[in-house]
Amino acid sequence: MSTPAAETAELRLAVLGRAADGRRSAVSSILGLAEPPPGRAEECSKHRGEAAGRRVVVVSSPVWLGSGCDPEERRRHVSSFLALSSPGPNAFLLRVPVNQPADGEANELDVLEKLFGPSAVAAHAIVLFTHTEELEEDEQLAGYLAMWRKDLLELVERCGGRYHTLETRGEEEEGKAVEELMEKVEQAQPCSCPLYQEAEERVRERQVEMVRRRRGGDHMDPQPEGDVTEEEMAAVRDEAERSVGDLDVDVESIFPPPSPPLPAPSLLWGLWEKLTGWTRWLPRFLRREALLGALVGLFVGGPFGGMMGATVGSVATEVARRKTQKTK
Repeated sequence: MSTPAAETAELRLAVLGRAADGRRSAVSSILGLAEPPPGRAEECSKHRGEAAGRRVVVVSSPVWLGSGCDPEERRRHVSSFLALSSPGPNAFLLRVPVNQPADGEANELDVLEKLFGPSAVAAHAIVLFTHTEELEEDEQLAGYLAMWRKDLLELVERCGGRYHTLETRGEEEEGKAVEELMEKVEQAQPCSCPLYQEAEERVRERQVEMVRRRRGGDHMDPQPEGDVTEEEMAAVRDEAERSVGDLDVDVESIFPPPSPPLPAPSLLWGLWEKLTGWTRWLPRFLRREALLGALVGLFVGGPFGGMMGATVGSVATEVARRKTQKTK
């Protein structure tokens, strides 16, 4: 069964991430929709449209990468995702908030590698950063990652250095952001692996069955889709994808049981985490100085330590401010 022209002309994107509303928002931004597309957050969905002059298919996945699904439910979600994004997406867009730890997203990349092979991450994954409005107005995303978020930078490095954001500080830049994303997506060929090959074979078998049924059950015709229009084939394709049953996915080995909870961190480590998290959102020229003062107060301890830390932080901040003024 030959590949329809409609499929070869389309770019396929798969949107992954923990927040259902965020995935739907990404679909809306890419396709230029005024409102998020309809659909159940817990189900896999597929949407066609145009983005920056390209015909695109965007598949939004439920949170099957997490640990809250039982094996049978997870197998159903993964099978649906494979069928809808078959024969393989050009890019996996992993939504990552810049204001949260990256542990969950690192695990999602691990799962992608186990499912589709190392190239799925190294050659096809793009980190799609969100919540960038929480950065300072004059702070660039690249600088923020390099200075403050080594964990997010490691995600980007695993994805071949590819990252993007669709969040802009003005409506005029939104179209440019989508255009730049499409340029990055076009650089990759569709992802291919045994699971996608199996999914595509199953989908095409269902297509043949459905077209033959519509033509009166002629099982002797080797190309039953010969006189079917492109629009009809697209509709049959969508129906075939939705009707594919569970695929042979070894979810038990790919998704191991959740690990036992780690012991509670020490008091000192908890204080350190709070301090670094708090200083993350300070203006850039204050961050180091405020952290220095807080560290002095933390390790000296007591009222004297708090007073000393405040003094050190104030002096360091004033020095940094004067240096900043001199450079302007």
